[in-house]
Amino acid sequence: MNGTRIIAIGAALGALAVVLGAFGAHALRARVTPDLLEIYETAVRYHFYHALALVLTGIWADRVGSTVMPPGVIGAAGFFLVGVAIFSGSLYLLVLTGLRWLGAVTPIGGVALIVGWLFLLRAALAR
Repeated sequence: MNGTRIIAIGAALGALAVVLGAFGAHALRARVTPDLLEIYETAVRYHFYHALALVLTGIWADRVGSTVMPPGVIGAAGFFLVGVAIFSGSLYLLVLTGLRWLGAVTPIGGVALIVGWLFLLRAALAR
């Protein structure tokens, strides 16, 4: 994986965040309770933040790692991607299905997002 591929994944994830955000704002507003809509909005917010984090990680990797990818960048990108899938994905599913037990899965995604930031810290300190 290289910086350009990380940027592409982040851009695709960003586009998906916009689509899901619009779906929540237009299709869900009249169908779910305000507390569920707030949960959905949290999922979209973290989804979008980490799509941007992926794009910026890819840009940084391309700038500083023209021959060798800085240590930790691949880990950061992977954990951001997995974190979004588990954190935001479990919240999206909770709202859309009503399966409250999915809320127990959400912290696993949160931990993955934190680990992604720690990998990015490692990459920055390795410079």
